[in-house]
Amino acid sequence: MSTARIEKVVVSGVFSLDGQDFDVDNNVWLVGDDAEVLVIDAAHDAAPIVEAIGGRTVTAIVLTHGHNDHITAAPALREATGAEIWFNPADRMLWDMTHADATPDRDLTAGTRFTVAGTTLTALHTPGHSPGSTCLHAPDLTTVFTGDTLFCGGPGATGRSFSDHPTILDSIRSQLFSLHGDTVVKTGHGDDTTIAGELRNLD
Repeated sequence: MSTARIEKVVVSGVFSLDGQDFDVDNNVWLVGDDAEVLVIDAAHDAAPIVEAIGGRTVTAIVLTHGHNDHITAAPALREATGAEIWFNPADRMLWDMTHADATPDRDLTAGTRFTVAGTTLTALHTPGHSPGSTCLHAPDLTTVFTGDTLFCGGPGATGRSFSDHPTILDSIRSQLFSLHGDTVVKTGHGDDTTIAGELRNLD
């Protein structure tokens, strides 16, 4: 029996790529119970994330992709919690731009499974926004965590280095639109949506 619940922490900071900076608000997701949590993304500043964890055991720090606004706090969060960082190696060039002197702990690949508070999350490789972009599907919670692959209103941005629009559309169609329409989409920025709601936004 899963006792897992989902909590959101919004952390503000700067997204930097291709010589441009943008002020952004990032969603950091905690999945767990009163004893343990899994953290999805480590945006900007570890302090508000650590505060939300509140002394619970962190089973893993899972990064949806390598853009700096999703990984800046990862090493500090690892130091604060003792948890391992899971990261798709296809985005390593992006990681190295932000963390030249630190490395992730474990490779996040398609099919990687995490169990926390009686619920299982499975990694779906969804390249396009970046080569290593990865979503996490939690069927017990009728939820998929999509990072910057799918938003309320359509696909993530593909106008910058290492991104590709046809690839993200293929990822969404093959990996996300095969999920049940009622599945709640919890995104890297902004509001929740559903798979059914986004079916009509793709084109």
